[in-house]
Amino acid sequence: MAISMDKMLSIYPDALRLRAKRTELLAANIANADTPGYKARDIDFNAAMQQASKQGGGGLKTTHPGHIQGGGHAGANAFDDFVRFRVPQQPSLDGNTVESHVEQAKFAEHAIEYQLTLKNLQGRFKSVTDAIKGGGN
Repeated sequence: MAISMDKMLSIYPDALRLRAKRTELLAANIANADTPGYKARDIDFNAAMQQASKQGGGGLKTTHPGHIQGGGHAGANAFDDFVRFRVPQQPSLDGNTVESHVEQAKFAEHAIEYQLTLKNLQGRFKSVTDAIKGGGN
């Protein structure tokens, strides 16, 4: 019986790419906390994952000619449609919308979620390895 890597990995490749993209955005927000006119951005993670799951775990659909085709899973640009500007609770006078305490909390929460995704993926690989070895040794 052949093992389908796409079925085994399910949605995890897209989830990890999406989490990596969100990490970049949150880090950029924190780095630009004092940049006049900088607009804080984030990804609508739930909407992106819902679209990926509708695709059957086979990757996000491309919605722009610049998106990477093929390979079954989404390229980094496939998440651009889910990037949103964050609405600040207290906008600054210089037009910057970064609220450092909010961004740091989001980054910390996201780091835990990223680790959880990796842990779940590790469990998938362990299950397959155990099955190949013929038991839970």
